[in-house]
Amino acid sequence: MTLPRAPRTVWVLSAGHLVADLYGPALPAIIALLVLQQGYSYLAAGLLITVYNSVSSFAQPVIGWIHDRRGIGLPLGVSILISGLFIPLVGVAGDYLLILLCCAIAALGHAAFHPVALATTGRLSEDANRGRLLSYFVMGGNLGFALGPVAAGAALDVFGLPGTLLLALPAIGIALLLRIFPPAGIGGGRDPGSRSGEGSGQPRAWQPMAVLLAASSLRAVVIFGSVAFLPAYLVVQGYDLLTANTLATAMLAAGVAGQMVGGTLSDRHGRKEIIVVGMALAIAGLAAFLSTGGWVSILCLLLFGFTLWSSFSVTLAIAHELMPGELGLSSGLLLGFSMGLGGLGVAAIGSLADTIGLAGALSSLIPALAAATVLMVVLPYRGRKPGDTTRE
Repeated sequence: MTLPRAPRTVWVLSAGHLVADLYGPALPAIIALLVLQQGYSYLAAGLLITVYNSVSSFAQPVIGWIHDRRGIGLPLGVSILISGLFIPLVGVAGDYLLILLCCAIAALGHAAFHPVALATTGRLSEDANRGRLLSYFVMGGNLGFALGPVAAGAALDVFGLPGTLLLALPAIGIALLLRIFPPAGIGGGRDPGSRSGEGSGQPRAWQPMAVLLAASSLRAVVIFGSVAFLPAYLVVQGYDLLTANTLATAMLAAGVAGQMVGGTLSDRHGRKEIIVVGMALAIAGLAAFLSTGGWVSILCLLLFGFTLWSSFSVTLAIAHELMPGELGLSSGLLLGFSMGLGGLGVAAIGSLADTIGLAGALSSLIPALAAATVLMVVLPYRGRKPGDTTRE
């Protein structure tokens, strides 16, 4: 079967996702210079990141829920502009409380974009291409996550803290693009005939959603833990800092490829099957990376990144299929709330690293990923057969 090409709207939304996700990872680079030049404590610096991550993660389900029921939300370009204007202000605001407020407002803009944009992508998809189209959308965020520190570092290196104002340019550009090419299917509101438990003969989907959310949160711990501590581990293993960061970036690039492959394969061979296989291979890849050296270790690291991320957009597809009339809420839970919980777990990984070393801390990610895999195996979800338009 030949799958249809992605609608132009999906690519526009993916571009928006790229820019929206530039600003969160740019924040640590800005804060590092604030610490050096303005003497903020590490506690004060950490609080800024905590406020941004917490507000963004835990506001997303609320925003998604409102979008589902009322069909309202900020225009996507405005949402990105909020982040794209207030994160740059962090570098020049001066007063700490004002900087804290800028972080919170920027986080609300970040939160306002994701559930609405992801729900829109979900409405544009069908059973035959849902995994693939969602992978295109998430791919944009992955690229933004990788480019954010680079963009901020370049601006700060050349212009110092005032250079953060240049970071507003991508947001202004994408806001204009979204104005010229407004996304189709942006309206929310319930679809009573499609909502789980209403007209489908299915029980409400909260139990499988809870299992999916738990598995996704554990996977998020693995994602954030590996991103946070992998460069330091590689330096301890004898790599220079540039090579260590390059390898970490290569792992994320492999994850982008894995995400697209996983999403496409899930449309053809089943969502649970692809997730379980991907997570199992990620466990093997991480274990082999930690127990080998040289080129073999590097190849295992790339395998780990590829397979770990291969399941990400697929879990979003399952969430949309479990709650088809609540795409905003399910998007906010999976893309916001679970990632927020996963981010909180990084502190525990850091504590382990202080106690038993980086190798032991990274090894602790294996049981977390194994638990996520078991949860996906027992997830009460059967999915749909290719070409079938009815829920099994």
